[in-house]
Amino acid sequence: MWIYLGLLAAFFLGLHNVCKKHAVQGNEVFPVLLGTVASGFLFLAPLFISSLFFSEYTQKMGFYITPIPWETHGYIVIKSIIMTASWVLAYQALKHLPITIVVPIRSAGPFFTLIGALLIYKEQPSFLQWIGFFLIIFSVLLYSKLGKKEGINFKRNKWIFAIIAATLLGASSGLYDKFLIQHLLLNPQTLQFWFCWYTLLILIGILTINWFPYAAKRNAFKFRWSMIAVGVLLQVADYFYFKALQDPDALIMLLSAIKRSQLIIAVLLGGILFKEKNKRKKLIPLTGILLGIFLILYATQL
Repeated sequence: MWIYLGLLAAFFLGLHNVCKKHAVQGNEVFPVLLGTVASGFLFLAPLFISSLFFSEYTQKMGFYITPIPWETHGYIVIKSIIMTASWVLAYQALKHLPITIVVPIRSAGPFFTLIGALLIYKEQPSFLQWIGFFLIIFSVLLYSKLGKKEGINFKRNKWIFAIIAATLLGASSGLYDKFLIQHLLLNPQTLQFWFCWYTLLILIGILTINWFPYAAKRNAFKFRWSMIAVGVLLQVADYFYFKALQDPDALIMLLSAIKRSQLIIAVLLGGILFKEKNKRKKLIPLTGILLGIFLILYATQL
């Protein structure tokens, strides 16, 4: 079941990435990020209120947000810091790079998660899973050559380094998620609500320094409906992902790879909506990434 939950998370993440590209294109990045996190927080707020005043009903529904000690809040703050840094870098890169370049680079995340899973959680991949992971990395390198045809130099473009750093931070957060879910025994909605709350506070602090005081930046911001969609879709995707992680048999390295199937939506649908170049040529490395994911999934059935 955790594999299917991971695929559901990937589906909503694909829609999330397309909406995110629409939200940041030609827009101020920081207020867009604040708006998406605020949308996710407001989406989860009714669960928190219901848990306070209608706890029995919320527990029966399976959406109860449990009380947690201050120490656990500290662990969630750490996740908020990691993901805020990752999102800031990723949103800036997405604003300046084609979605069909950004998303595949992000697909290298499973490789970094694999290293952490081996060293920290002692997860043991099979031979086919090794092939699958390296096929994903090789396919991402093919995307770098296509990026040069769009005027993107992967060695000199600072936004490429930004998306790589965002990917490393995202992989670190993924490994940390397993600790929060399986070791601290946090349920998905509790982790999601407090994560949104602390991330919101961090972003408000950042905007207070570098956005709110500047009239030119405030006037450049454009509210778009996709900001709300991004926040809601991310929470839905995270819910299925965290539910998958609750399974003690779930392997974070495999879940991280399964989530890369979001490329089907992000690359194909995103390429059509945003009229990006070389869509057909990008299908070649896309096929390689999907084949790598298939090998990983196939190996788990043996």
